[in-house]
Amino acid sequence: MRNIIQFYFAFLLLFNCGKLEPNPDDNHQDVKSGESTTQKANDFAIVIHGGAGTILKKNMTSEKEAEYKAKLEEAIRMGHTILKNGGSSLDAVEKTINIMEDSPLFNAGKGAVFTNAGTNELDASIMDGKTLNSGASAGTKTVKNPINLARRIMDDSPHVMMAGDGADSYAKEQGLEIVSPEYFFTEGRLKSLERAKDREKVELDHNDQKAAFYDADIKDSKYGTVGCVALDKHGNLAAGTSTGGMTNKRFGRVGDTPIIGAGTYANNATCAVSGTGWGEYFIRGTVAHDISAMMEYKGSTLEEASVEVIQKKLTNLGGTGGIIAVDKNGNMMMEFNTAGMYRATMNDKDELNIEIYSKKE
Repeated sequence: MRNIIQFYFAFLLLFNCGKLEPNPDDNHQDVKSGESTTQKANDFAIVIHGGAGTILKKNMTSEKEAEYKAKLEEAIRMGHTILKNGGSSLDAVEKTINIMEDSPLFNAGKGAVFTNAGTNELDASIMDGKTLNSGASAGTKTVKNPINLARRIMDDSPHVMMAGDGADSYAKEQGLEIVSPEYFFTEGRLKSLERAKDREKVELDHNDQKAAFYDADIKDSKYGTVGCVALDKHGNLAAGTSTGGMTNKRFGRVGDTPIIGAGTYANNATCAVSGTGWGEYFIRGTVAHDISAMMEYKGSTLEEASVEVIQKKLTNLGGTGGIIAVDKNGNMMMEFNTAGMYRATMNDKDELNIEIYSKKE
């Protein structure tokens, strides 16, 4: 009997010793906690977008394509430099978006589209993945860089969102750069409004081009919202988004961009997300937070969650657009269900990737 007992304990010891440590090469998922033990893909990383939509290479001149790519590179290198030097993901997101807000190429800041009343009403939001603190502004008309206002609301006020004249007043009190409404005027955006009115594009009727603006230079209806997500060397995630909204919008319409969880979300436990697309559907699907929630509660990878939310959930609702995202391990995603999305990535190896069109094209 003693020999049998000794053999039994020896067998248990041998069996357990072989199970003490998981294979380091395994992509192990702890289903209960949703935590991944996947090794870090990047110590720091940054992803940006400049809008999604019907962006076809056949309609893009080589000069215009080069112009977009140059501005995307300028923007992402700004944020990458901050991250490489040990700066925060929040600073990288804010400064990167500033570059795109100051360019008339995108529907944000200087390039904002016109409302039905012939004005420009801008929205923005930013979120800190470490604290889950966030800030947002909606419908501002005089703030040169709305993402700066969103950051100031997050950092220096007890609120998450400010809107309209109140948001403009707060920005002025805080010493942010204020401009005349005429600053946002561009001839191309005015023509887009005129074309929208000619086609009576006042209400949405399941035509995604009614939620976008038409760029005559590239025969393109696109969502020109800009966004940035970043992971810094300290393991902190951040996300930010800025937009001029919808061409020909009325009644103070606000889309998903300033709504935390819809167009912007960041959580150090999972990922950071920024969206671009038909805002009403991003709001209804709480798209940005849904990706994070799938990772946290279901144990999905960033790729699995992004594909599920954009290609299935959003698409089945009837929505169009895309997201950029980076997870806590530095994995990056750029997922969209439109013909194209202006986008770029950079990692800790200084590798730059800039794309415009769908890989299916």
